[in-house]
Amino acid sequence: MADPLPLRPEDRPDFEAVLRRALTTTDIRETLDADPSGRAAARLRRLVLANADEIAAAAHEEYGAYVTLRAAGRPGTARRPAAGTLLPALTVLTPLVATASAAALLVLGHLLRLTDARDALTGSLITAGWVLTLIAGVSALLAFAALLRTAMRGGDDSVHAARLRQARLDWQRALLERGILPRLRRYLRADPAAGPPAASGRRPHL
Repeated sequence: MADPLPLRPEDRPDFEAVLRRALTTTDIRETLDADPSGRAAARLRRLVLANADEIAAAAHEEYGAYVTLRAAGRPGTARRPAAGTLLPALTVLTPLVATASAAALLVLGHLLRLTDARDALTGSLITAGWVLTLIAGVSALLAFAALLRTAMRGGDDSVHAARLRQARLDWQRALLERGILPRLRRYLRADPAAGPPAASGRRPHL
């Protein structure tokens, strides 16, 4: 079996947050209240933080899933700025410019035709106008496809973000129930100054 992942620096605040939550659990809190000086709580906190990697290993499966899922989302966020700066501007501007140019050329060409100007310039203007009309239509379709792709990508990001939040909650819950709470109770049983923990208590919900 692979060794548990060590607790990463960016996840230390989550570990400490779960520790604070664990210290408010009914049986732990009732035991610590026997020491109004607060030294017992401070000592427990130091012990847990000093053994954070060992304690976190109790939730190694959930932590590994969370870290893997979090790492999987990082390449996409790194690539998005490069692809998302020029393309949206082009997809919006190209149909507008092509449509305006096509309208101008067609109007000019037909005005010249009304004046009985049958030279090559008139035909060229009208032909160029229809070509630009075609370009405007194609670019509008491409713009729609780009917007649709962006919307779908945004949906994928939302799904990934939801999965990541759930993985984080799963890790925190496992860390609380299988890691920190059992270790706190063990420390309390081994410390005569703190006294034995109460027989029952409610676990806080994440």
